[in-house]
Amino acid sequence: MFKVIVAGTDGSATATQAVRTATALAKPLGARLVVVSAYTEGSQQGATEETPPADLPVGPGVDAVAFTSAAAEEAQAAGVDVEQEARMGDAADVLLSVAEERNADLIVVGNKGMAGLQRFLLGSVPNKISHHAPCSVLIIRTT
Repeated sequence: MFKVIVAGTDGSATATQAVRTATALAKPLGARLVVVSAYTEGSQQGATEETPPADLPVGPGVDAVAFTSAAAEEAQAAGVDVEQEARMGDAADVLLSVAEERNADLIVVGNKGMAGLQRFLLGSVPNKISHHAPCSVLIIRTT
């Protein structure tokens, strides 16, 4: 049924629930889970005015890598074969591209789209995905 499941995350509670649902679906099916996060060229979602320690990586994509790593660790702990992908670009476009490249059978996203200002700048990620996906889409409803 589902052999490759793509799940999007931006580190939000809604996205975390979507990845957990994708993990729960992937495990009994033996499906591979691809956890995806997008970032913009100038993004540093966790940036502060303080100077970071010299050994701490900074720059575009650092948060996206952290989001996918955290989600991948949780999925691996559940016994799911998982890959992670952090790419620069529009969140919906990145998820759609990864789904197409990996011949995904299912994309799982939360119903809230992106967190914070990005939601208003990029529009509704779940809406765009539901209209342009090359496969089935599961939108996880959260409060």
